[in-house]
Amino acid sequence: MTDEHKDDLSEAADILEGGAPELDELEALRAERDEMRDRFMRALADAENARKRADRDRREAENYGGTRLARDLLPVHDNLRRALEHATDEQRAAASALLEGVELTMRELLKVMDKHGVKAISPQVGDVFDPQQHEAMFEAPVPGTTAGQIIQVMTEGFMIHDRLLRPAQVGVSSTPAS
Repeated sequence: MTDEHKDDLSEAADILEGGAPELDELEALRAERDEMRDRFMRALADAENARKRADRDRREAENYGGTRLARDLLPVHDNLRRALEHATDEQRAAASALLEGVELTMRELLKVMDKHGVKAISPQVGDVFDPQQHEAMFEAPVPGTTAGQIIQVMTEGFMIHDRLLRPAQVGVSSTPAS
């Protein structure tokens, strides 16, 4: 056998054993391509998740960004309501313009609160206590009622969009069912 034939046989053996440099390079390029494709798909998914998270954060800020201000305005609402509820007929006659101004202020406050998604929770005496919207300030046995019925409303509650801003403060009957 000539040296030329030995070289050809040696080269053929290398190819059969996987030693061909072109095949190794091709496999390396394929592996690199697959790795790059995987990294690209992960980066694409991360970017989409970041976009969705930013969109959700923006909506949350729009809907609930004014929560602290709204919560700080609730005592103003309560005081205006108390002023209107406790005005006697004599006071209404003597200071009708003043009370009309308070009523207009109250209406404007409610209109602004409504514009920003703040809605009143106004339970009535006899309604069923709902721990998701009401806060029980006391329990008392009251004849003619059943346990869990609202017997007194101290303050209205408020929601901002779909979140509780402040629960309505109520008294609840503890009269057992007969």
